[in-house]
Amino acid sequence: MTLLEIKDLQTQFFTSAGTVKAVDGVSYTVEEGETVAVVGESGSGKSVTAMSIMRLIPWPPGKIVGGSINFDGKDLLALTDDEMRNIRGRDIGMIFQEPMTSLNPVLTIGMQLTEPMIAHLGMSEEAAMEKAKKLLGMVGISEPERRLAQYPHHLSGGMRQRVVIAMALACDPKLIIADEPTTALDVTIQAQILELMKNLTRELGVAMIIITHNLGVVARYADRVNVMYAGRIIESGVASDIYHRPRHPYTLALLKSVPRMDRQREAKLDPVDGQPPDLTKLDEGCSFRPRCRFAQDHCAKSFPALEEIAPGHTSACFEKENLDKEVKEVVG
Repeated sequence: MTLLEIKDLQTQFFTSAGTVKAVDGVSYTVEEGETVAVVGESGSGKSVTAMSIMRLIPWPPGKIVGGSINFDGKDLLALTDDEMRNIRGRDIGMIFQEPMTSLNPVLTIGMQLTEPMIAHLGMSEEAAMEKAKKLLGMVGISEPERRLAQYPHHLSGGMRQRVVIAMALACDPKLIIADEPTTALDVTIQAQILELMKNLTRELGVAMIIITHNLGVVARYADRVNVMYAGRIIESGVASDIYHRPRHPYTLALLKSVPRMDRQREAKLDPVDGQPPDLTKLDEGCSFRPRCRFAQDHCAKSFPALEEIAPGHTSACFEKENLDKEVKEVVG
């Protein structure tokens, strides 16, 4: 059953340099209990899409100018501010990439964990504190009773991120949005946090949108993948299809830039050439063509539509059938 359905979402920022089309006609769905990854470089529109779902786009300069966001039978864009506040934290939890920006440094861990349960679930302070202890134990924090009396600066980065995960789970949400949840952590802790999130969402039946630029994360933890570039989804499909038969040059370039254990030590990485485009100066052509080794003259004349090329697999590229030789070199 579909839990979240985004249709033709458009979010723009009106700046002195021009109008930035940060999200330009994005559409995708999330099923109940499913993990969907949104992948792309910085500036591709991943986080703005997530903030649009939560209706946290600051005005000025940002505004959702079109589209619809239907969550669990409700049109989020039609809700009042008070109604939306009841959705945030209660039905949709969010995990931000830097835990110190989402934890209040002057409040104890216990106060920050119990506040949403008291506000959204009407729990007493004692009952909320008891559940907070269980949540900290669930996310792998030892001595939870002592931790509840501590402040964020008393904890390591990995422990703070575990607290943020506990906060996101506090009100038993139906959907969690994880925005680059491991960026600020070292590699060992990253793996622990991702494994923890995977196990918790599966045990509790919670759907998750995981926003990342790390394709290794996608391979292990996502059911479906949406690849974003310049504010649009340019390829979408189940994770195995995206990895074994990418149908867009940008997806292929991302895969080629990932370090491989089966390559010779002296083999060089193959980075994506060029820079992301200026979103205030996009033309009618494919936005990836200045960086694309497959680009042809017709790529400058119009933006390719997102078309289904196999069941559940879509791509927005005029040259998608010409990728096979390089795909074989990358995925074997």
